[in-house]
Amino acid sequence: MNTMSYKGYAARIEYSDEDACFIGHVAGINDVVGFHAESVKELRAAFEEAVDDYLKTCEKLGRPPQKPYSGKLMLRVPPEIHARAAMMAEAHGLSLNQWASEVISKAS
Repeated sequence: MNTMSYKGYAARIEYSDEDACFIGHVAGINDVVGFHAESVKELRAAFEEAVDDYLKTCEKLGRPPQKPYSGKLMLRVPPEIHARAAMMAEAHGLSLNQWASEVISKAS
């Protein structure tokens, strides 16, 4: 699975063999915003048009558009895992946030 980004929004991209086209959905919001195209160049344009249309529609409806994830992630873990993670971060010369971000990005 691949992604695209535009105006702070990210899209999840898949290929549909059945439809012979790329299909995208804006990720990280509850509103459903989808688009499709036959080439990557067309897909980029369709994604940007979908985001722009979404923002205009929200404005017309008088409601704020949903925002993608803020980047803040609150976790509750057992104290021993917290301690081990802090030790690993320190051993790598990183803050706990930097270390956790690296670990999560490698896992995804």
